[in-house]
Amino acid sequence: MNKPEYYYERKVNYYETDKMGIVHHSNYIRWFEEARVEYMEARGYTYSKMESEGVMIPVLYADCRYRTPARFGQTVVIHVWVEKFEGAKMDGAYEVNDKETGQLIVTGHTGHCFVDAVSFRPLRIRKAHPEMAAIFEGSGE
Repeated sequence: MNKPEYYYERKVNYYETDKMGIVHHSNYIRWFEEARVEYMEARGYTYSKMESEGVMIPVLYADCRYRTPARFGQTVVIHVWVEKFEGAKMDGAYEVNDKETGQLIVTGHTGHCFVDAVSFRPLRIRKAHPEMAAIFEGSGE
């Protein structure tokens, strides 16, 4: 299955850097979330729509491999795609590159599950929310 990908561009903010002038490592995980939210929105399914339908996507794990530092003022492009979708779980993959040079800065993965917002019980969204499932399967383009 050919899964959709998305490219999210952002500029590094000063407050995201540390005393050494490089992006603090914790910010990359935030960038992954920003890219994931934009990925869904670009496909016409916003997080607020998902939550209004009683679905939440908690993070089960996150990992990040640091290659080269990003710095204040630099523009980065975050490539995000769904690596695996099983109906009740989803894995996202990310690559962060310098916009100007293309240099790889960070790679990462996040794992998620779909749960009912009230009971926090797992949801199989293919059955309960097929329109949402299409976003992650690639047929929602």
